[in-house]
Amino acid sequence: MQPSNHSLRPTLNAWHLWGLAVGLVIAGEYFGWSYGWFAAGTLGFIVTSVVVAVMYTTFIFSFTELTTSIPNAGGPFAYARRAFGPRIGFIAGFATLIEFVFAPPAIAMAIGAYLNVQFPSVDPKWMAVGAYIVFMGLNILGVRMAATFELIVTILAIIELLVFMGVVSPGFSVANFVSHGWAGHDHFSLAVIPGLFAAVPFAIWFFLAIEGVAMAAEEAKNPTRTIPVAYITGILTLLVLAIGVMMFAGGVGDWRVLANINDPLPQAMKAVVGNNSNWLHMLVWLGLFGLVASFHGIILGYSRCVFAMAREGYLPRWLSAVHPRFHTPHRAILAGGVVGIAAIFSDSLITFGGQTLTANIVTLSVLGAITMYIVSMASLFALRRREPNLQRPYRAIAYPLFPALALCLAVVCLVTMLYYNAMLSGLYLVLMGIFYLYYHFTRDQRAHEEVQPLASLQGD
Repeated sequence: MQPSNHSLRPTLNAWHLWGLAVGLVIAGEYFGWSYGWFAAGTLGFIVTSVVVAVMYTTFIFSFTELTTSIPNAGGPFAYARRAFGPRIGFIAGFATLIEFVFAPPAIAMAIGAYLNVQFPSVDPKWMAVGAYIVFMGLNILGVRMAATFELIVTILAIIELLVFMGVVSPGFSVANFVSHGWAGHDHFSLAVIPGLFAAVPFAIWFFLAIEGVAMAAEEAKNPTRTIPVAYITGILTLLVLAIGVMMFAGGVGDWRVLANINDPLPQAMKAVVGNNSNWLHMLVWLGLFGLVASFHGIILGYSRCVFAMAREGYLPRWLSAVHPRFHTPHRAILAGGVVGIAAIFSDSLITFGGQTLTANIVTLSVLGAITMYIVSMASLFALRRREPNLQRPYRAIAYPLFPALALCLAVVCLVTMLYYNAMLSGLYLVLMGIFYLYYHFTRDQRAHEEVQPLASLQGD
């Protein structure tokens, strides 16, 4: 069957999907997480990170059932729509859109910060814009090419993280890591607890966007087999890397110097090898592979989300067009890029609460992610009850315990983030309201438009 103007080609194998699963997230090992030290300290952040790791592990082992049962480029919005109808589908789709559209500008800013180490005279924001232009172009050229590139840079990024751990290991000291480790104090007390909760979005950043593999479900070969392999091996890979990077970076000197900055790994390495070491220059250049892997992969993710929501009429339908030559959703790729570049220059809008622009963009992205996790787990329970005969090639491990645990922890994370990020939460709700008004007032128009059927690859 030839692909229509609103369908995608299945070309990705299990290696591509593993590279996408890890690559989507691996920038979280390079930056972002150290903002959690600013709130909770090294030891406090470990506690928060362990709880978040449990949430993600149980979530992925449950979410995989949805991805393989309903392999659709819309991912979470397709599951919620099927389980609860179009309005809850809208909420899931909007939340996913916020997660995947606002994660790339944070990563692009980190790319600019890394390059600024080598080129201090160039504004990091313009280097971030350059990254958008390059990788939007690569995504437009073809999904298999994009996924192969993603796999290569992901492997290089993992190697670089292992090299970082090896180079700084001679300077590692447990005393450095635990000093002032409880939110600036040497001993735990009840006063530390608010810092543990405030650090939640930065622990989530360690794993944020792994669920983006679902966005490539329509382009996966044999998704019922390849997607579970990618998810499970991906989360295990990321758990090992997160623990190693955080421990080694925090043990080479005063960890407080690394909190609240965009490039903690180069700065940690400086403390061990000095400013002029070849190891440092290697980390700056090769370290970009980790940022590029996530940046490139999340562009793929947000474009499929925009594409699928537009195909279903939640966004303007012209965004669901597929390039006639490259068979990629080129308009969706460009639209998300425009929003991301605007966010990079939105200092006056998104810089408040005593946090940097990057920290606030990270938090906004995480708000979307947690909302989506809650709706997805609720969808899993609803579909088990309403469609017991739905073909489920992969069934959630330890059902209903794992999905219930993931759901409960996600609710706790969301309540915590709403409490500690009131202004950002208000911005998030305003954006949701604007998008919902568009959805509500264009329903009649959508009802008279020709609806393209969802592409399902089961049985292909």
